[in-house]
Amino acid sequence: MTQTSFSANGLPTLIGSIPLASHDEALDLIMAHTPEIPLWPQLPSLPQEGMLVQFLEGFPGLASDNGGKTYFNTLAADFADESLAFFEEYLSLSEDPAGLLHSRFQVSRERAGGLYRLAARLQESHTAAVKGQITGPFTLLTGITDQEQRASYYDPTLREIIHKGLAMKAAWQVRFLKKINDNVILFMDEPALAGLGSSAFISISKESLAEDQTEIINAIKEAGGLAGVHVCANTDWPLLLSLDYDIINFDAYGFFDRFVSYKDDIHAFLKRGGIIAWGIVPTAKEEDVVRESAANLTDLWKEQAAQLCNAEWDHAAILRQSLITPSCGTGSLSAAAARKVLEMTRDLSAALRREYLS
Repeated sequence: MTQTSFSANGLPTLIGSIPLASHDEALDLIMAHTPEIPLWPQLPSLPQEGMLVQFLEGFPGLASDNGGKTYFNTLAADFADESLAFFEEYLSLSEDPAGLLHSRFQVSRERAGGLYRLAARLQESHTAAVKGQITGPFTLLTGITDQEQRASYYDPTLREIIHKGLAMKAAWQVRFLKKINDNVILFMDEPALAGLGSSAFISISKESLAEDQTEIINAIKEAGGLAGVHVCANTDWPLLLSLDYDIINFDAYGFFDRFVSYKDDIHAFLKRGGIIAWGIVPTAKEEDVVRESAANLTDLWKEQAAQLCNAEWDHAAILRQSLITPSCGTGSLSAAAARKVLEMTRDLSAALRREYLS
């Protein structure tokens, strides 16, 4: 586990997307509800901040079709030369990362306005940590295709470009955020991992998946950050729990029964210092958001945590190695529902800390 001064202690934080069109308005909400671990907001209403395009700047071979969909054109005349320049810069920065902040791997203000606005706002603030996020390699490799509409995962060159490019962008983001707080949490957002084991991905081995994840994990850790993964559905939890993540974020509201079936793996993860980020505040259905309350969710967390309790782990011990989050981003909700999600996340965390850690 990464060695930092950060202690989770049931603190609240969020998943990136917010259903607003202003980064400053989104940050007002974030700072009002999760000031201990603020994150930079992603605004899906802005096309350049879509999950599959936000972190592609600087990658070779990018093109757009008539509908504006981004893909890799490996048949372009300059693809080989662009790829060579990309890998040469990657190798140079791997040996000497001093120039990383001003390299092709930086994330621009145009693609991540909220990141720069958060940095400006926190210059004189003191928080427990600061959180960022990046699209995970599996989601990007299976979501972006080549010119033949074949997933990038199945092209060895594109696979190498994406996971090495994301590793550098993850390291860049950690270094950028460390200018405002030494405790940086960076989540890989991996919704596509919910498809593991399905017929669509049957040819993808666990070994190759672990290899891609590990490259990004190592980049985050070598830059001094805490590496987390967010999956908002069911997945191969033993695989993720066996990797060198510091934080595992799962949808406790909708998929706790699947997660808890791997108690031995969870306890092993906790024992080595891992943090469980409970995505227990619903976001998938607006009617769930309307129906639930912080009090209901407090009771739900107690019931769920009880299933992990044993002679070594009581509720307080589990909470010390827990974060409280929404089950996913709020980008698909109405602004009013998103605000309630943030309120419940804040209030649930506060209630649990009062009961077990005060």
